[in-house]
This record gives sequence, C-alpha cells and structure tokens, in this order.
Amino acid sequence: MSADLIAGFIAFLFTLFIFSYLIGDNPLFRIAVYIFVGVSAGYVAAVALRQVVLPDLFLPLKSGTFTQKALLIIPLLLSALLLTKVSPQLTQLGMPAMAVIVGVSAAVAVGGSVTGTLFPQIQATINMFDTHSATSASQLAGMLLNGVWILAGVTTTLVYFHFGARTTRDGSVHRLGLIELIALVGSIFLAITLGVLFAGVYSAALTALIERFHFFGTLAGQIRALFGLH
Repeated sequence: MSADLIAGFIAFLFTLFIFSYLIGDNPLFRIAVYIFVGVSAGYVAAVALRQVVLPDLFLPLKSGTFTQKALLIIPLLLSALLLTKVSPQLTQLGMPAMAVIVGVSAAVAVGGSVTGTLFPQIQATINMFDTHSATSASQLAGMLLNGVWILAGVTTTLVYFHFGARTTRDGSVHRLGLIELIALVGSIFLAITLGVLFAGVYSAALTALIERFHFFGTLAGQIRALFGLH
C-alpha cells in the first residue's frame, strides 16, 4: 500500500469527521478540530522558531557584533517577561511586553489601513474622473457615470459610519436629517457589498465541497485499482 493511498485514506477519515458536524457536535468532529488546531499551532511555532527566533535573536546573540547584541537586550527581556504570563502569580510582569505588542500591532494595523486602503481608495476614486483616455462622447459619458457612481458609494458609505449626533428637545439623540438620508444610501451600498462578499464565500465553500467529492471519487478509484476491482 503506497504512502499516497494511506494519506488519502487519512484525509478521507478526517473529511468524514468534519462532515459529521452536520448531525450535531460529536466526539469525531472534536477529534478532527483538536488535531487541526494542534497541528496548526505546532507548525506556526516551528516556523516562528526557525525563521524568526533563531536567525533574528539567538544567532546574533552568539556571533553578532557588540551593537547587535546590545540592541537585542530589549526584545530578549520583553520575551522573558512575556513568558511570565504562564504563571498567575507573575502575570503582572508580562504586562509591559503585552503593552508593546498591542501598541505596535495597533500602529501597524492603523497605518496599514490608512496607507494601504484609505489613501488608495481615495486615489482610485479620483482616477475614475480621469477622462483623458476617452475617445468618444459615449465613452466619456460612461466614464463620468462610473466615476459618479463610485464617488457616491465611497462618500455615502463613509457617512454611514459618522456617529455624531445631537440631543433633541424630547431627550432623544438623532443625527441630522441630511446625514440620515446619506447614511441610508450608504447602507444600501453596504448591503450590496456584503451580499457580493457572501456570494463569494458561498461560491468558495461550494468549490471546496465539489473538490472533496472529487477527492472521494479519486480515492475510490485508487482503492479499486489496488484490489483489482472493476
């Protein structure tokens, strides 16, 4: 029996374990999930140790220059403090390391969102009104219409997330009527976008399901060939 067939049989079993969730939570599904989480965590830990910790921390400490060793004292100290989170009695010592991680992560996320999403979206919206490449009146009108449509979608969606409001005489809090109207249009654009995203996720899931059925057929063919069945 070949290694490929054994791997295929194991994959077949785990696929059935996952599909067993259709009848409710059960031990087989939990086994598959636990193994998946364990293998994923082990793989990530191995990759981090081999590609980050060893080349960027331990090897420079062993054979790096004095400057490199001095600069590595801070991350080494923070790493040691982070390990104290394992003990409930020493968990407070790991708070500085957690603060650094959260702060750096937040800065990277915000910076990435601004420079990688917001600014490119603004630039792309502006570029929609670049009509220099238009060669006819109909093409020019189409480009302008498309630009207006994109601009309306971007603007109304951003206004939808404007939560500034004022208190009325009866004590209730409401946004301005114009803001509410624009936000309503933005909610329509959001609904369309989320619907498209859901359709894409559903399509991807359906593709994965078809691939699993194709895998079952291929595995069945290999088993028939192995035992000489027709």
